[in-house]
Amino acid sequence: MLTRTRPLVEVAVDSVASAVMAAGLGADRLELCQDLELGGTTPSLGLLEAVLERVSIPVVVMIRPRAGDFVYGPDDCRVMEADIRHAVRAGATGVVVGPLTAEAGIDRDGLKRLVQAAGPAQVTFHRAFDLVGDPLEALEVLVNHGVARLLTSGGGVTADAGRALIGRLAERAGQRLAVMAGGGVVAEHVEVLVETTGVREIHLSGIVLRPAIGAGFGMTPVPNPTRLSRVMDALRGA
Repeated sequence: MLTRTRPLVEVAVDSVASAVMAAGLGADRLELCQDLELGGTTPSLGLLEAVLERVSIPVVVMIRPRAGDFVYGPDDCRVMEADIRHAVRAGATGVVVGPLTAEAGIDRDGLKRLVQAAGPAQVTFHRAFDLVGDPLEALEVLVNHGVARLLTSGGGVTADAGRALIGRLAERAGQRLAVMAGGGVVAEHVEVLVETTGVREIHLSGIVLRPAIGAGFGMTPVPNPTRLSRVMDALRGA
């Protein structure tokens, strides 16, 4: 059972319905995306405005112009800079980015441009970080470029599997940058994850994929209140 105040819980959502659900279940912050089944891409401005009308908790916006890798060319960067400015003007409290180089390092020039575009809004570096070759060196790059938060599974398939590295990153970061554990977070291991890593922020998805109605339409993301409520109960020591 946790003896300290529970960690902040951020929930990834991709619709008004999932945003309202997560806020109602006690989420502290939302990460708004589209295409969560593809790892998340930049949501439309219309979706962001609709979510902001319905929830009162902070909303950060995924800035990813396409699915696939995280190596971005000049045109991609211009699109992301514009999307960042639009999101911040609309009321997002932060943005979530993850530019990498082809050599599995942080794209420092790209990151600098995106942080500058965000202005006073906080910047989170997402789980593209888990692909870098030297995580501790990459952490220092994020700190030096003004990134406020790192979302990571510690290089593992899940945050539970990567908790050793998550703990090292959190200790190394200290108060310079918030390390947020995410990736397959479930109620069964979230208390151990928090206790062993020392993280004060947890990230999980607010959706589940279900077969779409009608053959050939693939999978449809829908709100997943059961998983979220179980994690929240575990963090409260229930």
